[in-house]
Amino acid sequence: MSENKRLVWHEVAPQGAKTLFGIHHYITAGTDLPHELIHLVFLRVSQINGCAHCIDLHTRDFLKTMPFEKVALVPVWAEVPHLFSDQYRAALAWAEEVTLVSETHASDAAYAAASAAFVAKDLVDLTITIAAMNAFNRLGAPFRLPVRAKA
Repeated sequence: MSENKRLVWHEVAPQGAKTLFGIHHYITAGTDLPHELIHLVFLRVSQINGCAHCIDLHTRDFLKTMPFEKVALVPVWAEVPHLFSDQYRAALAWAEEVTLVSETHASDAAYAAASAAFVAKDLVDLTITIAAMNAFNRLGAPFRLPVRAKA
């Protein structure tokens, strides 16, 4: 791929970046969600949205706490239920529902499953996590943020 000729969004709009990174800080330091679950959701949302930078980044983060075999199967998590806890599966289903909200309308079934797996505050924090990652993806993909991966 040729050199990135697109804007570096966080340099052009540093206050916007600061605001988004403030949400990221809240998610990673101000919630009771396990960091492993946060990185799992960040990765799955980024896969759905096709943000290469975020997939690269969050795969690396997730590999710090999960074995490669499990990380490799995140896109097909529903087919390997034995690899993910009930709570993680509910989080993944909710992440997909919220990310694809124009198609799913955040179904009652997915909401019920997520509500059963998380206390109210954690469910809201999980939804903030999903929303934030969607926001980052919608900046990372269009502006083609670079990946660390090398040929």
